[in-house]
Amino acid sequence: MKTIFSEDQRIDLQLKVEAALARAHAKVGNVPRSAAREITSRASISIVTRERVYEIENETKHDVMAVVKALSEKCGEAGNYVHLGATSNDIIDTTTALQLKAGLDIIEENLRSLLSTLIKVAEEHRDTMCMGRTHGQNAIPTTYGFKVAGYASEVMRHIERLRECRKRVCVGKLSGAIGTAAALGPKARDVQAIMMKDLGLGYEEAATQVVCRDRYTEMVCLMANISTSCERYATEVRNLQRSEIAEVAESFDSKKQVGSSTMAHKRNPITSENVCGLSRIVRGFVTPTFENMVLWHERDLSNSSAERFIIPHVMILTDDVLAKMETVFCGLTINKDNMLRNINAAKGLIMAEPVMMALTSKGIGRQDAHEIVRSRSMIAEDKGWDLQKALLQDPLVKKHFTKVELAAIMDPVNYLGFAPQMTDDVMTKAKKLLG
Repeated sequence: MKTIFSEDQRIDLQLKVEAALARAHAKVGNVPRSAAREITSRASISIVTRERVYEIENETKHDVMAVVKALSEKCGEAGNYVHLGATSNDIIDTTTALQLKAGLDIIEENLRSLLSTLIKVAEEHRDTMCMGRTHGQNAIPTTYGFKVAGYASEVMRHIERLRECRKRVCVGKLSGAIGTAAALGPKARDVQAIMMKDLGLGYEEAATQVVCRDRYTEMVCLMANISTSCERYATEVRNLQRSEIAEVAESFDSKKQVGSSTMAHKRNPITSENVCGLSRIVRGFVTPTFENMVLWHERDLSNSSAERFIIPHVMILTDDVLAKMETVFCGLTINKDNMLRNINAAKGLIMAEPVMMALTSKGIGRQDAHEIVRSRSMIAEDKGWDLQKALLQDPLVKKHFTKVELAAIMDPVNYLGFAPQMTDDVMTKAKKLLG
């Protein structure tokens, strides 16, 4: 990803865009075919060097004109046809589209790799019972596989979003100053269509002097969305690795890795924490990206300096976040014993809901059943009892259920709902997406 957004690659792609422009002109008869061939043969960073481009830019104070001049001087007479009818952002925005096209390929592959890893974890722990929590408090039991299936489902949506946005994001332009294509001659629209087809891009149908920035905003928002999902997964790993919970843990090389410079026992979830921090940076680029949409008239330059930071950083950081998130799940230790320990430590309180539902099946109103279980739960907590003991002191509960029946109702294994089956459904869908 860094290579895609490197200076050498940017210049090389600008040269390739200039060559595609010459070929398109040649195809409609605006430029000699021999000139287009010469321009194409010289349009490479190995021939038109970054050093020469920078040297010209220092004189002209214009980056695109520096590329144009550096290419032209390598092309002899054919250099007279370089950049014919184009404006700077025809080259800049089309180059950006090529970078984003390649960058989105990497992001999609990262998403597919993460999804494949999540499938493995979800399938392995389809039936691994663990505590479900809301508001940071014990709720009802679930399975770890079902939890991860939720992550997989989210990643699938991101893949779908990415594929849908390609046609809106991977878009260049060749329509000259303020987008009217006046300088490109009578075959201007053909030249644009030919050039963009050659480059594998769409094109802006009604450009100003630039590609409309709503496209970049959609892309940046998608990267922020993807990164934030990873922060969500990483935050859960961090919480479940807390010493008092200890249900999962990042991989840790106990032979060499150091957790703390002073507390020698520490095993910190550093990769998940890194994911969280980097995701916040990605989201931080959303606001300036929206502001870059608002330009004066057909364009100004207020967006340019910001985009030179935003687009490369957003793509590189999202790539990094996804790679690190997959690393976490690939090496994740899942402690089934501690998961069961935490369920047992709840002393039956997490089974209040199934008892309430069982009471309603005996004809007791839902609200009355709720109050019975609620009041008994409060007594159990106050006295440090198991909920079952508190319930068996209630006359209505004793009337409808024996101790054995109540124990069966309160067995967490019997109250996982359809979590395993829904995990299977998500995995089937995920495998189909991956092909």
